[in-house]
Amino acid sequence: MFDIALYQPEIPPNTGNIMRLCANTGCRLHLIHPLGFSLDEKQVRRAGLDYRDLAVVQEHDSFAAFNLSMQERRVFALSTKAGRAYSETAFQPGDVLLFGPETRGLPEALLLGLPDELKLRVPMLPDSRSLNLSNTVAVVAYEALRQQGFPDLR
Repeated sequence: MFDIALYQPEIPPNTGNIMRLCANTGCRLHLIHPLGFSLDEKQVRRAGLDYRDLAVVQEHDSFAAFNLSMQERRVFALSTKAGRAYSETAFQPGDVLLFGPETRGLPEALLLGLPDELKLRVPMLPDSRSLNLSNTVAVVAYEALRQQGFPDLR
């Protein structure tokens, strides 16, 4: 239904939590290298528990490789620098939700290459830096699923 893409994730427990979210919602997870950890690390396994085998996870060697595989699909980049709130978007099946690394977010050059309507943010207080990555993914993914009537979820 929806795809979640993590650009160069750095913190193993966040990726494990997102993997668990994907296993429970049917979203596909894309991991764009380089990763800041090994998928075999204990923290990923602990956070993902036994969900690794239930989640569809695809790895991409680079953003260029990921981008090539996403042709003809809408890729929404989530960034604290975006002007449009995620809740102002009408998500469609097949959309991709792209999130940046925990410590630096998506690169400016990547964001500049996208039209404004594909750049989204989660509203926060003005002096806040950012939300936790796995929390942000959950908020946006569940909004996209809600808009579709939570297909296949009970």
